[in-house]
Amino acid sequence: MIRRVDTGARRLAAVLLLISLFVPLGSQIAAAEAPSSSAVSPEARERLYGEIAAEVAELERKGNLLKKVVQLVKPTVVHIEAKKAATDSHGLSRRPSEEAGSGVVIERNEKFYVLTNRHVIRDSALPQIKVRLADGRTLYPKKVLTDQATDVAIMEVAASGLVGARLGDSDNLEIGDFVLAVGSPFGLSHSVTYGIISAKGRRDLKLGTGEVKYQDFLQTDAAINPGNSGGPLLNLRGEVVGINTAIASSSGGSEGIGFAIPINMFMRVATQLADRGNVVRAYLGVQLDRRFGAAKAVELGLPYPSGALVSGITAKSPAESAELQVGDVIYRLDDVQVEDDDHLVNLVSLKPVGKEIEIVVYRSGKPIVLKVRVGDRGDFERQ
Repeated sequence: MIRRVDTGARRLAAVLLLISLFVPLGSQIAAAEAPSSSAVSPEARERLYGEIAAEVAELERKGNLLKKVVQLVKPTVVHIEAKKAATDSHGLSRRPSEEAGSGVVIERNEKFYVLTNRHVIRDSALPQIKVRLADGRTLYPKKVLTDQATDVAIMEVAASGLVGARLGDSDNLEIGDFVLAVGSPFGLSHSVTYGIISAKGRRDLKLGTGEVKYQDFLQTDAAINPGNSGGPLLNLRGEVVGINTAIASSSGGSEGIGFAIPINMFMRVATQLADRGNVVRAYLGVQLDRRFGAAKAVELGLPYPSGALVSGITAKSPAESAELQVGDVIYRLDDVQVEDDDHLVNLVSLKPVGKEIEIVVYRSGKPIVLKVRVGDRGDFERQ
């Protein structure tokens, strides 16, 4: 099962990987060939200590980079406590439950917001949400705005001396990139863990009640523990590239598979919440065959073993106006290769309503370029 929690402690494997990266190969061989401590004289032991100190110094210099990143980000990371009203099966009030999570502060248009996950603060009134800063101060949000479909939440806060984090570009992340995860696992503030990006574009995860419809998660092996939901995932430049949200776990603790919302996706939702109070999503007006996969793509002779197969067209939709047809395989949208049906839905939903996009479809053995002006999904759903 998938549990929404946050990322935790560095594992031995990551430490060994770091050592193998930063310590020269010759040093490793020399260490392997060094005699045991019981077989050397005191003078030789002192000499070995000196050699080790010289070689470790390089590793320590590399480690200082991680320390600098943590120093940069620490003032921007917050601990969140949210009390939720609770009722029993008969509708009677019972003791409120408490959710703990993390968040990261950003500055936008001369206002400060805490980015976090919706599930951390869901069903909590403003006075029941506490935001604890790195310096120990406790704030209460002035305003909370959320989007159920992406598990995104932002909280407007105000206080003197607030520091905003710098945002990176999650589209530039590649599998194997090093990342740091910061948060408050088990209520322990400012825990830092280290890992890599293990995969991108993880979709169709079974998260909680299934309310998170739009998914495009980053996968990381940075250790995950309860309480880190909403905390930042950082690149080695100290930039936020994701918001940690969940782990795959059967025990509730870290099992090496953690997920984060890419910051680009998060901010496309967050900026709408901040600017207009709600999220407007674009749509094409096509039904897609979820059974379509790489094997069928190859059978049809597509240039890529991926795409989304159109199985239906909605009347009076942007897709109908652009003359898409049943049987078309959409395999590019603007400059992005479409991986599958969920990926296409995500790509379209993040486009501004009314924007003209270019899609490439595979039809009757050849590619065709079409221009489509995407519509408002809300208008479609209200029909």
